Amino acid sequence: MGKPWSWTVGRRFTILYAAGFLGSGIVLLALTYLMSGGRVSSAAPEQPPAGPSDLAAAEQQIQDLARRLADVHAQQSHRLLAGSLIALLVMAGVSLLLGRILAGRVLRPLRLITAATRRITAENLHQRLAVAGPVDEVKELADTVDGLLERLEASFVAQRRFVGNASHELRTPLATMRASLDVAAAKPEPAAQTVALVGRLRTELDRVDHLLDGFLVLARAQHGTLADRTPVSLGELARGALTGRAGDITAKKLTVDDDTVGRDAWTRGSQALLSRMVENIVDNAIVHNEQRGWIRVATERDDTGAHFVVETGGRVLDQTQVDRLTQPFERLGADRTGPECSSGLGLSIVAAIVAAHGGRLTLLARPEGGLRVAAAMPTAVGFRRGEVKR
Repeated sequence: MGKPWSWTVGRRFTILYAAGFLGSGIVLLALTYLMSGGRVSSAAPEQPPAGPSDLAAAEQQIQDLARRLADVHAQQSHRLLAGSLIALLVMAGVSLLLGRILAGRVLRPLRLITAATRRITAENLHQRLAVAGPVDEVKELADTVDGLLERLEASFVAQRRFVGNASHELRTPLATMRASLDVAAAKPEPAAQTVALVGRLRTELDRVDHLLDGFLVLARAQHGTLADRTPVSLGELARGALTGRAGDITAKKLTVDDDTVGRDAWTRGSQALLSRMVENIVDNAIVHNEQRGWIRVATERDDTGAHFVVETGGRVLDQTQVDRLTQPFERLGADRTGPECSSGLGLSIVAAIVAAHGGRLTLLARPEGGLRVAAAMPTAVGFRRGEVKR
């Protein structure tokens, strides 16, 4: 289905050009016709002076000749008017074509600026429009956009540097605190209060460490370059994630349906980030599930790409609240926040990783209750282990 017709700048420029040309042509034609009519009225013959009776016949012939000349001149004026109208209509069409060409020439730099701006994303903010040519309104616009891109690049770089440096710097005091706790717990016959305090502090330190790790992964997924792209099997990642959380699945007495996992759903990307994506989705399905609940895990491929889908049961959720789960620290309420170590970054990290790989993440509140998380990723070249081109 084509794009609906709209009053673009090019079309407005074309119509204004044609209207101006047509208006000036009409004015010129009217002036020509008026001037031609004035000459006809002034062409009437003067009355001959009184004379002998034999001049009556000559006078009559002169009057007949004057009428015939006036008729011929009127016909010529009408033909001139008709021809001018036809020429005006033809030139109106030509003016539309010429206006379109001129509009295209005038607006071509703007189209180039628009196309170049659309190609610039968070991953290539270093690119600039760098429009050459005379200093005019178009170049001023391009230079303004380049300045904006420069400021955005500086802001993104500063944000990445801050997140990375802060996360790494905070690991040093965390390691020191862990060592101090280990020393306190290793003393002979420690007090019960000391043991309880050490346990609580270790739990909080684990939570902080998990949060810092989430910040690092989120920063890399949002602003990283993904230089380590390789073919990755979503089925293998799903099997590994389920195996790694087998203890938690057993503790909650969850029923797992993974019969459709492993159908050669291959994508291309960062092995570490894609593994984290799958683990976070599976972890979300386990942590935010009800006791004796169920999980359905599937990997598949079709013409649109490779898909990783996880469904869980539970109460009916609000789709408006579900749509906000891809934002950092968003949760669905106290009964779905899971344990206190939950950072609220799980699905936001998933969304960032999917976007970094050119995929699409869909969160759907199931009508019968529970949540469906589907990650659609671009398909790698080849689908079977022996066929994937590396």
